[in-house]
Amino acid sequence: MDFRKDENQMEPLTLFSQSSLTDIVLLLLIFFLLTSSFVTNFGIKVNIPKAETGAQTESQFINVAVTKEGEFYVNGELTGRGMLASALQEEKNKNPESTLVLRADKDAIVDNAVRVMNVAKALQLNIVMATEQTSQ
Repeated sequence: MDFRKDENQMEPLTLFSQSSLTDIVLLLLIFFLLTSSFVTNFGIKVNIPKAETGAQTESQFINVAVTKEGEFYVNGELTGRGMLASALQEEKNKNPESTLVLRADKDAIVDNAVRVMNVAKALQLNIVMATEQTSQ
């Protein structure tokens, strides 16, 4: 039913305003950018053992990962066995109050983890062993 007279015919709307859609996309972009910066990714996949309690790591720590293949990573960079002491010394020089966080794979050889601990002790660094909290 058309209750209008023919001279009052309205033209259909030809423009579509995308401003509300743009606002939503912008808000989603901001949300994902902010939440992605909170995710810490160490880059080296290590199956660390589980513990009942744990401490959060911060940027003041020196992260050393020991893989089950026997590779050493100091703050995400592959470091040779012979260069481990110099790499840790360099990181300690950047921040003398730093603490070493050892992220050893649970299948790694214990001797490799002990090597890192010996070097850290010689450099007088505090040592923390990274673990995952178990779900109870």
